[in-house]
Amino acid sequence: SLRTKTDCEARKSGKTREITMNYPIVLHKDSAADFGVSVPDLPGCFSAGATIDEAVDMAKEAIELHLEGLIEEGESMPRPSSIEEHKKNTAYKNGIWAIVSINPSGLRLNSKRINITMPERVLEAVDQCALREGETRSGLLVKVVSEYMGRQRIETRQGRRTKKTSKKL
Repeated sequence: SLRTKTDCEARKSGKTREITMNYPIVLHKDSAADFGVSVPDLPGCFSAGATIDEAVDMAKEAIELHLEGLIEEGESMPRPSSIEEHKKNTAYKNGIWAIVSINPSGLRLNSKRINITMPERVLEAVDQCALREGETRSGLLVKVVSEYMGRQRIETRQGRRTKKTSKKL
């Protein structure tokens, strides 16, 4: 049974106190696609997986990356809401609900300064997009690269499945 308590919950582990944030996620499935995942408390945070288990695992990684991006931009982490609250939204009708537990102390927040070269017109376009999105240049680049790598992982997995299926035929 899934835990439905979604607010921050504190648990004692030894002598230290560990905070866990339980984010509700909603999975949806179209007949010709993998399971898609939305994170209602984190607008713009999406994921996918071939199975429910894989979709939940990928959602955990997407949530962690999303939260890391927010923190790096100096924004606070949104508190999780309840599944009951989100069920009122018709966009999530017929979805499968689950909870993903995130330990904020485990997020990778160390940033490293890098020097990259890109065409001036591309840099100008990046800066304009960052301004429109309310992001910094670095924040936008991290977000875009993270999303790109996530899509590549999914496409790679789908490619492996296609090859395996082709061999059986």
